[in-house]
Amino acid sequence: MNSDNRGQNRPGQNRGGQERGNQSRGGQERGGQNRPGRGGGPRRPSRPVRDEARNAAYDLMRAVDERDAYANLLMPTMLRQRKITGRDAALATELAYGTLRGLGTYDEIIAMCSDRAPEDVDPPLLDAIRLGVHQLLRTRIPPHAAVSATIDLVRLRVGGGPARYANAVLRKVATRTLDEWLPIVAPPREDDPVGNLAVTYSHPGWVVGALRDAVGGDFDETAALLAADNDRPRVALVARPGRCSLDELVAAGAEPAAYSPYGAYLPEGDPGAIVAVGEARAAVQDEASQLVALALTRVPLDRDARWLDMCAGPGGKAGLLDAVATQRGAHLLGADVQYHRARLVWRATAEAKVIVADGTEPPWRPGAFDRVMLDAPCTGLGALRRRPEARWRRDPRSIPELTALQRRLLATALDAVRPGGVVAYVTCSPHLAETRAVVGDFTGEGTGRAELLDAREFLPEVPGLGDGPYAQFWPHRHGTDAMFLALLRRR
Repeated sequence: MNSDNRGQNRPGQNRGGQERGNQSRGGQERGGQNRPGRGGGPRRPSRPVRDEARNAAYDLMRAVDERDAYANLLMPTMLRQRKITGRDAALATELAYGTLRGLGTYDEIIAMCSDRAPEDVDPPLLDAIRLGVHQLLRTRIPPHAAVSATIDLVRLRVGGGPARYANAVLRKVATRTLDEWLPIVAPPREDDPVGNLAVTYSHPGWVVGALRDAVGGDFDETAALLAADNDRPRVALVARPGRCSLDELVAAGAEPAAYSPYGAYLPEGDPGAIVAVGEARAAVQDEASQLVALALTRVPLDRDARWLDMCAGPGGKAGLLDAVATQRGAHLLGADVQYHRARLVWRATAEAKVIVADGTEPPWRPGAFDRVMLDAPCTGLGALRRRPEARWRRDPRSIPELTALQRRLLATALDAVRPGGVVAYVTCSPHLAETRAVVGDFTGEGTGRAELLDAREFLPEVPGLGDGPYAQFWPHRHGTDAMFLALLRRR
């Protein structure tokens, strides 16, 4: 949100932010009159009022830091358990997700406004200050209300002494807008272009470099991609064919998607309140995730009876593949190495058989399947919009181990498909080491394992997928996750 709007009242502002912001730090009432204390002396500071929305955002930040919680999984559960709904739920989600996305930028600004480096600040205090900085720089919450509400949070959750420190830092932060801070804290682009983008768009430098390489080295497009990573994604839905129609989702308030024939977007509201979603006839699923699954089903085959989803958890692609397979008289086997993820696949499907199995040591016989979906474990750099903390959790040192696993899985996927059958290799990451480099090992000259099909031919409704033969979705081009697809036909 543009920092020029900081002084405007935020629509649906929760009471904890706006009403407390109408009090001065000296204990004035909302009307501005001093209320005398006992004996006519100054009133003692009032006890901070618990602000449920900000406390939920703070608790989510702490859970991410202390136990590596997944924000997109924990936040809905937390809001439901605490009975936080409506505007307060929207505020809690915006504060938590927005702060997690902006940590890199906010910590640079905090460092400029403090006598301590952020890493030297007690983590519980630092998380509260970060929440305050986000309110000051990227929301319409009035500055005095953002500072006051954050100080109340610190007093309640951390202590009185830390509250004085937080107050000093936040008042310095409030002297400038985000647009005024960025030239101060970000290195000049001409001297350090990656560092400039890393601070400006709040991504680790190694991620900026990887994404720059994936878009072909264009810094302007890299900036557009990083900016899209920081946008709040729309809720995408899929109508599982034969079980739910797109018209049913539209009648429930959704809008048809741009590309997927089964996709829709929900402008507002809880997707779980839609009957078809509650009955698993429809589901929340990114549009690119729908399309890479559909591309696999569109490759013509001379026989087509047995399908496999090798790493099927948590079941999004399996749910769609199962529905399409059922319409055609084919059968899907869903497999995942983890029991709880296999359970989610079972819940997402209606006709598929689901097993717990390690795709690197599969129990099925070679050549048993006509179509194989391999949605390989990856860094997840393509889903940073939906998993705001993931950019800080990933480490480039994990990539060699991941790519080795991806190669083992692709080898067994090609073993599992019959000659003439097709494998979809999919990652929710555009990192070249996880995409083109892995596939190239199986389709290069002299390998003899597979023929690389042009995936774009099976997605004619989608423009801008790249030069081929791969298909690469992008947040800034398609409004989807950065999903990569390669289609391989076994020789």
